[in-house]
Amino acid sequence: MTQTDSKLCSRANVYTQVPDGGWGWAVAVSFFLVEVFTYGIIKSFGVFFNDLMDSFDESNSRISWIVSICVFVLTFTAPITTVLSNRFGHRLVVIVGGVLVTTGMVLASFSQAVYHMYITVGVISGLGYCFSFLPTVTILSQYFDKRRSMVTAIASTGECFAVFAFAPAITALKDCIGWRNSLLLVGLMQLNIVVCGLLLKPLVIRAPSSPRTPAQENRREAQYMLENEKTRTSIDSIDSGVELTTSPKNVPSHAAVDTEPKDLQQNPVTAGPLPGERRAPLLDFSILKDQAFICYSLFGLFATLGFFAPPLYIIPLGISLGIERDRAAVILSTMAIAEVFGRIGAGMVLNREPIRKIYIELVCVILLTVSLFAFTFATEFWGLMSCSIFFGCMLGTVGGTHIPLLAEDDVVGIERMSSAAGVYVFIQSISGLAGPPLAGLLVDQSKIYSRAFYSCAAGMSVAAVCLALVRPCKRGLCQRHHSGETKTECRHGKALQDIPEDFLEMDLGKK
Repeated sequence: MTQTDSKLCSRANVYTQVPDGGWGWAVAVSFFLVEVFTYGIIKSFGVFFNDLMDSFDESNSRISWIVSICVFVLTFTAPITTVLSNRFGHRLVVIVGGVLVTTGMVLASFSQAVYHMYITVGVISGLGYCFSFLPTVTILSQYFDKRRSMVTAIASTGECFAVFAFAPAITALKDCIGWRNSLLLVGLMQLNIVVCGLLLKPLVIRAPSSPRTPAQENRREAQYMLENEKTRTSIDSIDSGVELTTSPKNVPSHAAVDTEPKDLQQNPVTAGPLPGERRAPLLDFSILKDQAFICYSLFGLFATLGFFAPPLYIIPLGISLGIERDRAAVILSTMAIAEVFGRIGAGMVLNREPIRKIYIELVCVILLTVSLFAFTFATEFWGLMSCSIFFGCMLGTVGGTHIPLLAEDDVVGIERMSSAAGVYVFIQSISGLAGPPLAGLLVDQSKIYSRAFYSCAAGMSVAAVCLALVRPCKRGLCQRHHSGETKTECRHGKALQDIPEDFLEMDLGKK
């Protein structure tokens, strides 16, 4: 986002380093509320399933397509959201997303057929969910460094508290005003996303200017001279546009190189590309060449199969086992509370240094797979409650950390976090579209709701295998292809470091 474009939002917050606080706390509160009105509503949508089946006289699989299309649009349009955020700023995109979410849900309350819900909730609200969620989690990661895991985990509990509160509240509200008016009220509540978007002030990191000693500058100039002497070419300074050659007239004794350019290098808000400098792409697809990122994206692809279907089918599963509707809604609320503890616990563990966070994530994914298989053996209220608590804890650990982990060096790093998040969520769109309908198809064929959890467990098992390959790809497979190039660069750098400073000065004096 350029300085001119930032007028649409407000002036950016300028820091000399990642603040790990400051205005970031307001952004964290904003992310908490965005989670409430995006994923919190999506996971609570299961309370409308039986009403929609009765009103439209449709099967489980056809009703589940509503949430599937919504999740698919949410994830499929992630690259578009990334491009728009980089061009117009996070704030404006989130505000537009809040308007789209409300528009879709309000229109859905007047639907007369299930395909109307596909368009309103699925497409319109789904696009708004993406515009609201992805820019918020991206800018939150930029405001924090050491506390990133903990803050993100706590802020992401918004969806858990939403499910805990909305599931019984909407169930009671439907009995009073009907499902249509309840859906209308939910849509109007989601207009709060616009207020959350107003809190997203852009962040600028500028390195503090530090005085240089003459010895440091002379050594830097001597290194430049040595490289130019070897290549017989000139070096163009990208930052200042000054041309340095081996000509004596271009070697001033009191050069002031890198005073302001350092600021330009680390300042993401620029007035535009400098002469001879290429504009940075709005979406960097070069991360698709990173094998570790590919494995991590496959992990997200298969893990998404187990993210949305269980909360959607836990209430119908409880009713099919003879549990009363109100008690079944309590199971969903308990799952949400367990997810809160899972997210906070994961944040506390991952916030410790030093720790290999991706290994902790792998253990949680394996335990999440076990919890999904456990649902198929539940036969009564307390068995289902135990499975829900276990699943909620494990879902919290994985769901609250899998996107922020993209900022870790084991995956792509914080520099490419924005583009990586867009591409990663885009890849998730396939399983987001297929997950709930696949579970619904198993239910329609077997007439047993516990069968819906088989597809979730199978997908999570494959996800665990893909996650286990991320670290080996980052450390081993990727280095084999570039081993020769890396060794050459290392020798060249070592040769420059081994040259004594006195020799450089003497050689420079002879020139």
